[in-house]
Amino acid sequence: QVQLVESGGGLVQPGGSLRLSCAASGSIFSIYAMGWYRQAPGKQRELVAGITSGGSTNYADSVKGRFTISRDNAKNTVYLQMNSLKPEDTAVYYCTQRITTLQAIMKASDYWGQGTQVTVSS
Repeated sequence: QVQLVESGGGLVQPGGSLRLSCAASGSIFSIYAMGWYRQAPGKQRELVAGITSGGSTNYADSVKGRFTISRDNAKNTVYLQMNSLKPEDTAVYYCTQRITTLQAIMKASDYWGQGTQVTVSS
């Protein structure tokens, strides 16, 4: 019914930048909050940043001032601009969107992308 497709990961040197994108498609009625999580090897998945339908944002302390989350409602897309990347930012990044579908307009569910690898290394 709903698919989230991520793009933009890759290998970057410390201090570099990357921009992740996550586009939702399918039988979408409405989209509420959107967010990015990450999971490093041997660690639990953690919230990186979130954005509400009204544009309010929140960030993990470890990325404040370096990462920026934004959304384009017309494109059902959430972005994560990552600047001043550090080796400890290396992880698989997952996007998530809270969506109601045309088949269930009163029931919001969380959908997840497939994950994209971000590696920060010299």
